[in-house]
Amino acid sequence: MTPTPTALLAMGPGIADRLFTPVQRARLTALVDTDPALVAHRLTGPTPEVARALAGAELLITCWGAPPLTADVLAAAPRLRAVVHAAGSVKHHITPACWERGLQVTSAAGANALPVAEYTLAAILFAGKNVLPAARRYRELRVPHDWRAELTGHGNYRRCVGIVGASRIGRRVIELLRPFDLDVLLFDPYVDAGAAARLGAEKVGLDELCVRSRVVSVHAPELPATRHLIGAAQLAAMADGATLINTSRGSLIDGDALLPELVSGRLNAVLDVTEPEVPSAGSPLYDLPNVLLTPHVAGSLGDEIHRLADFALEEIARYAQGLPFADPVTPDDLTRMA
Repeated sequence: MTPTPTALLAMGPGIADRLFTPVQRARLTALVDTDPALVAHRLTGPTPEVARALAGAELLITCWGAPPLTADVLAAAPRLRAVVHAAGSVKHHITPACWERGLQVTSAAGANALPVAEYTLAAILFAGKNVLPAARRYRELRVPHDWRAELTGHGNYRRCVGIVGASRIGRRVIELLRPFDLDVLLFDPYVDAGAAARLGAEKVGLDELCVRSRVVSVHAPELPATRHLIGAAQLAAMADGATLINTSRGSLIDGDALLPELVSGRLNAVLDVTEPEVPSAGSPLYDLPNVLLTPHVAGSLGDEIHRLADFALEEIARYAQGLPFADPVTPDDLTRMA
């Protein structure tokens, strides 16, 4: 029989308690030798208990707030062979030293893509129907009104939706859009026309996407090359009344160029992420009637995080059986992850 792997949980304070249900926690302890009550919030200068667990751990189970796995940390973890991340991006804690060590890494990015895609789908359909501005105007008028006349030109039949980035989330959004009578455009320099067509989209350049789309949704990774990918020229190319959705990273949009477009009312926006992550208290984004600003909640929250735990447990089960991870992360993948 394969020996039971020894594991250590490493994540931010309070995360483990929310991540695992009692049933999931029981499965975890059946799969690996671990103390689920011992959670490492830091691995540099750890407590004696964490230091002992780290020294014997073959598997590290991480989530949000995981401490960086530096060369010094890895030196204190001579038996460590794999990291199972029960969340999306591993960029914050998987360092070059991990790849040099040859660690196996897996991430629940695919599982976390679903709630982001669901949020985006709702935003796209609401944008097409002009729901938020209509609701605000209804609240102001409070009298009978010819809404069909006012909302002429809106709707979700044969409208163009532009997806920026064929990431896991971008692809999932395209998949969720298939049942609807929408025309989907895709900008991604790494996807050719044939692959885009197989996804259910038409491959176009970024500027053309912005010109043709009534809704532009951003799903590209945060990289030096994608900083301010949506800049003044792209925003100016968007049609009056178009909606920009960002559930990726705030840095992908030039906020200084976007704000005048929103203040003027020419464009609408659904922003789950901004740069900075929390706008200043005096930012107009909080009060503009054509902006829906949410506090980075498109990803897994509440009971949705148990989906991440289920994914992690499946990967742990595979590891315990000596099988390769179903969804491994490689250094090359980091160029396409948020």
